[in-house]
Parts: sequence; C-alpha cells; structure tokens
Amino acid sequence: MKNEGESTERPDNTAFTQQRLPAWQPILSAGIVIPGFLVIGLAFIGIGIALFLTSQTIQVLEMDYTGVEKDSACFRCTIQSIQNCSCEITFSLSSLFTGPVFFYYGLSNYYQNFRKYGVSKDYYQLTGDTKYFKSPQDACSPYSYDSNKTPIVPCGAIASSMFNDTFELYQLINDTKKKVPLDGKGISWWTDYNIKYRNPSFVNGSFASAFDGTVKPTNWPKAAYELDLKDQSNNGFLNQDFLVWMRRAALPQFRKLYRRITEGDYAAGLPAGNYSLSVQYNYPVLSFDGRKKVVFSNVSWMGGRNDFLGIAYLVVGSLCVVMSVVMLIVYAKFKFSDDDA
Repeated sequence: MKNEGESTERPDNTAFTQQRLPAWQPILSAGIVIPGFLVIGLAFIGIGIALFLTSQTIQVLEMDYTGVEKDSACFRCTIQSIQNCSCEITFSLSSLFTGPVFFYYGLSNYYQNFRKYGVSKDYYQLTGDTKYFKSPQDACSPYSYDSNKTPIVPCGAIASSMFNDTFELYQLINDTKKKVPLDGKGISWWTDYNIKYRNPSFVNGSFASAFDGTVKPTNWPKAAYELDLKDQSNNGFLNQDFLVWMRRAALPQFRKLYRRITEGDYAAGLPAGNYSLSVQYNYPVLSFDGRKKVVFSNVSWMGGRNDFLGIAYLVVGSLCVVMSVVMLIVYAKFKFSDDDA
C-alpha cells in the first residue's frame, strides 16, 4: 500500500516535469569537429592579429619618478624631510603624440585589494549622511578618530591614503615655458559620481558647515570641502581625484587616470619637442618598497595598449588549428566510422 506522503510529493505526470520534452542532441562526428576547430582557430588568429597590430599603434610614454636613483630628478625629495618638495622631469618627443592624450599616475607594490583595506570606509558618510560624521562605523578603525578623539571625515584607510602628488606640464619653446592645459573633468566612473557617492547638504548656506566638529584625514593637505578652490562643484566626496582613488585596483601594480589633454593647441595631441613635468612630491612609497611613475598614453577602438589580449587570441587560435590537424591525421589513419562512436 502506497504512503500518502509519497503521492503528494511526486511531481505531476507532464512532459516537462518528467523530462520527456523533445530535444536535439548533436552527434560530434569528425566531419563536424575538425572543420569546427579549424574555423574557430582561423577566426581567433584573425582577431588576434587585428588586436596585436592595433595595440602596437598605441603610443605610451612611462617615466619613473620615485627618486631612488641618485641621478633621478626627484632624488632630493626622498633623502630630505622637505615639506612641499618639488622636482622637475624633462623629456622629449620626436614626433606628434596623437591626441586625445591620457595622463596617468602609477604605483607598484601597492595592494589595494587587501580585504581589511577595502572595507575600511563608511558608506553612510560617503553618501552624505551627516549623522555618521560624528560617529563613524567600526570598519574605519583605526582611522575613525584623531588623537583628540575628533571624528575623521572621510574616515577609513582608503580615504586616508589618497594619492596627493600633483603635476603641471609645460612645453619648452626656446627659453619660455608654455603651460599645457590638463582637463580633470569627468575622469571618474559615471556611476561613482552620479549614484554611489553624494555630498552632504549645505548647513546654514555653507558647505563647510556640514563638516563642523570633524577633522580631515591626517595625510590630507586640505579638508574635503576645499579640495578644489577653483571649482566648487569638484569638492567633497564628488571630487574627481577622490572618486578615482576610491575605485580600488585589483593588482599591486596599477595606474589611475589623473588628467586628459584635450584642449587648446593640444587638442590634436602633444607636438614634437621638449617638455617639462613639474611634480609636487608629497606621496611616500619607499616605506613599502613601492615605485611611482607617470604615464602618457592614447587609445584606439580597443582601448589602451594591451599586447597580452592579442597574443592570447593568437595562441588559442593556433592551438585550435593544430588540434584540427592532429584530429585529421588520426581520423585519416584509423578511419573511425560514425557507427563506432
């Protein structure tokens, strides 16, 4: 006699529940697999060649300015305790550096992907909730309060370690310096600027008043509400440089967008000639054996320079072609029929 519990748990006797729906199961014969591997391999090789050749056309100029080497222009900034130390890097371009030109700063041996580092921020603060300005979340510890027990805004390890070197670029024409305009608008992710982060509301008509009773992170030269004195919309948690820094890198060697060169006489790019890059050297990296560099680059339809992607396509495509040849030889030698499968 059947148990009533078994009958109620049994699925309905339909084609769907009993897996009797019509289905198509391909038979992988030699006539399908060998041409398939060959076509896929040739397609991958074609894509790989296109990606690799395009990557080679992208111009990249990298300059290390850590200052470890004695002949480095920034060497004195690493051996002396100089406040607001500055150094000057000169370089030459033999041909036009095609625009638009993207200006990055790069760091190495810097692990932004550590879990404790990644969670060390207060999401409520960064969305403009002033209630959490006076009582930061525990995740920010030990960067929640200063030595006087005053709350830090924005709190946390990520904000506290924000990159603060600054740069100015000049073209050297005869004995004069012509300043190259650097565009810092819209360099952050759209979602970060428009959705993820928000500034607090004005208090008594003042943006700075919203931060009353708090202090800036220890390593910051200025408070969040005065990061950009020229453009008031570029202050607080919506500052473009701050948003770029808060978007953590996945690898220990990374670069982040600092500015774009797209305006005036340099809209078409950087002309051939001599240039000077003035660096306000503030960010320490020697304590963790890090390195600092600046990178100038342009882009193509595939983005920035990436030789690996083209090489990966070429390798996979070549393996597919080789496998198709091997399978053809095996098939020709043993002549397996479809009925033997």
